[in-house]
Amino acid sequence: MSIIDNRKAFHDYFIEDKYEAGLVLQGWEVKAIREGRANIKESYVVIRGAEIFIVGMHITPLESASTHINPDPTRTRKLLLHAEQIDKLIGKVERAGYALITLDLHYTKGRVKATIGLAKGKKQYDKRETEKERDWEREKARLVRVKN
Repeated sequence: MSIIDNRKAFHDYFIEDKYEAGLVLQGWEVKAIREGRANIKESYVVIRGAEIFIVGMHITPLESASTHINPDPTRTRKLLLHAEQIDKLIGKVERAGYALITLDLHYTKGRVKATIGLAKGKKQYDKRETEKERDWEREKARLVRVKN
């Protein structure tokens, strides 16, 4: 079950590979995500050493859940992947033009997981071409509805 999607990612990037990663979260962050108070539009994934972190994900703290602590809504959060997956990602990201971006947050067996994508940036003409294809599919569906 998806909590939050990053639709902008599919507009700006060609997604070549997807990985499911666990998130290291604090208690107030889990409560806020369950309330739908997270934003991943400007987030991206960085590799430091042999670890992977998500940067720029904003989780707005709840008033009732964070009274005894001083929450940081945009702190860097660690992602949990297998070592061989991290090694594979490091090799691919070091190539020119590849980036790791957050695609969505979802639940798996009651735990909050993130789907990260190995992406290659789209040029402006690629974005226009995608938009033309989407418009043509929409027009085709409309014509079929009118014909029937």
